Amino acid sequence: MTRVCNLFARVIWVDPFRAWGGGTAKLIALALIAILLPGAEAAGRDLSIVVRSGPFLPVLQEVFLAPFTQATGIAVDTLLWRGGAERLAAEAGGGGNWDLVLVNPEELTVGCTRGWLQKLNFAAIGGHEHYLPQAVSECGVGAYMQSIVLSWDRSKLQGSPTWADFWDIAKYPGKRGLRADVVGNLEIALLADGVPLNDVYSVLRTEDGVRRAFRKLDQLRPYIVWWHDDPQAVEILRSGEVLMSSAPNNQVALADGEGGKHFGVQWAGSLFWVQSWAIMAGSPNVALALRFLQFFGDPARQAQFPKLLAVGGLVKGANDRLPPAEQAISPSSASNLRDALGIDPTFWRENLPRLRQRFEAWLKH
Repeated sequence: MTRVCNLFARVIWVDPFRAWGGGTAKLIALALIAILLPGAEAAGRDLSIVVRSGPFLPVLQEVFLAPFTQATGIAVDTLLWRGGAERLAAEAGGGGNWDLVLVNPEELTVGCTRGWLQKLNFAAIGGHEHYLPQAVSECGVGAYMQSIVLSWDRSKLQGSPTWADFWDIAKYPGKRGLRADVVGNLEIALLADGVPLNDVYSVLRTEDGVRRAFRKLDQLRPYIVWWHDDPQAVEILRSGEVLMSSAPNNQVALADGEGGKHFGVQWAGSLFWVQSWAIMAGSPNVALALRFLQFFGDPARQAQFPKLLAVGGLVKGANDRLPPAEQAISPSSASNLRDALGIDPTFWRENLPRLRQRFEAWLKH
């Protein structure tokens, strides 16, 4: 395997049966060694950074990893994972070969609570005030922000509809798109029913509140087209199958203008979440991980996120550097965050199994 050079890093699946990006026997063998003999490279090994595959990876390599190695001489191994608390548990305590890992809100909450992730030394990466409040947690620092927004085809619908309008079939006839999962839909239903942003989760923590959300979904059910993956949310808009849809903001922004189609975005009532960096408990490379996080927290570098990925940077000043068109698509810009709701990972960790089962039963009847 090679070290980070120009735009490329050493990349292997944390999976004994598959290698990412070429699938050579050498990569497979080294991946097996890393998993089956986790202590083999523990002494003096390179900094390992663990992320999911997807569009973030090449941006991470080009904008952050290659310049970091060039500036510091610190070599980085990039490992890929598919997520999940079980995998975090297996790698914690220094038994694995992970140092810095990109986690979603649920993984961050569980990993921090159970001691799989270290408490983060913010003083070493610029201090709490260097970051937007949404980026700061006990064990993690935000890497970037994404949102679910209300979107529509501008050629079919003028104006700027709200979630209440999303439910108004008489005023806006046509199908509606929603993700086929309980997370997000209960929040959207309550917002459409007039619950203030700050009260959504307190209402959902009551049985009456859950019933209220499902009753609201009942009203719209005959008109819903369910989408199952992020690109599909935009595709059903593009095809005209639906008039409006919930959709990941980055998918909408990247598709806007393709084939002459232009999509509107309603940020009021959008649902945002943060992908965070966290350091594994027992990592021997804490100092190197903190140096990378300090480098990652450069506002000028994070200002490239909206243009490249249509996600939001989480360092203060990053959005201030953007031209108006890029500020408009950044989920973390002040204007877009003003009336947005952060998805509550603690609520969903406590309630997801029960509410997902209830949602799936509702879908069948």
